[in-house]
Amino acid sequence: MEKDTKIKIIILAAGKGKRMRSELPKALIPLGGKPMIRYILDKIETLPFGIPHIVVGHNKEKIIKDLGDTYNYVVQEEQLGTGHAVNVVKTYIKDGAESIVILYGDQPFTSAETIEKLVEKQKRTKAKIVMATVKVPNFDDWRANFLGFSKVIRDHNGKIIRTVEKKDSTEEENKIKEVNPCYFCFDSKWLWSHLEKLKNDNAQKEYYLTDLIKMVTEEGIEIESIEIDAKEALGANTKEELEILENILRNKNS
Repeated sequence: MEKDTKIKIIILAAGKGKRMRSELPKALIPLGGKPMIRYILDKIETLPFGIPHIVVGHNKEKIIKDLGDTYNYVVQEEQLGTGHAVNVVKTYIKDGAESIVILYGDQPFTSAETIEKLVEKQKRTKAKIVMATVKVPNFDDWRANFLGFSKVIRDHNGKIIRTVEKKDSTEEENKIKEVNPCYFCFDSKWLWSHLEKLKNDNAQKEYYLTDLIKMVTEEGIEIESIEIDAKEALGANTKEELEILENILRNKNS
């Protein structure tokens, strides 16, 4: 299979497993007997794109040892947010890349089809940002995992204008049933030039990748999106959320 080396995939995997009460990096926490990140990597191997860059931080030696030397690893020495994590990769893939896909090591159900759709739409529309969104009928049962996701705000024409974090949302915005799993495909030149403009003036003092959504709309540029199945966007930050993923996996395999 011929690889398109102008498409670069970045997997963010620098997080700790603190809320999992585990010493393992979050991406290595087992799901169905194998590390969560391995599900993503297996999907990427079926696609005609280059070797992914994995951003590592906490217990990085363990990740590199467990996954092997097949992949490109970039170390995020300080965990200063998702925007900062992507920016540390810039030096390694700036030249020659046209489209940058952002995925996460702790969201194992992302499909190869979704990755392809993000890339295809970005290439076809020449959009600066293509993002995946999820629509749910409610936040009951396993969908309660999405309560903490940022909500997608659209204008009266249905165009995405921003996303809003739960802690910053109004009562009306809290009722929105479309959420942002933060899967993106960016035009690389636009991404690199705008990462430098991110600010960390928030409670966590971190640089957020999602702030780029506001930037692009302020420039009058339209954001493209694809809608994906809700279960694809599920991640695990706690033991309880991991159990939800285990149940879904068991049902898939039964």
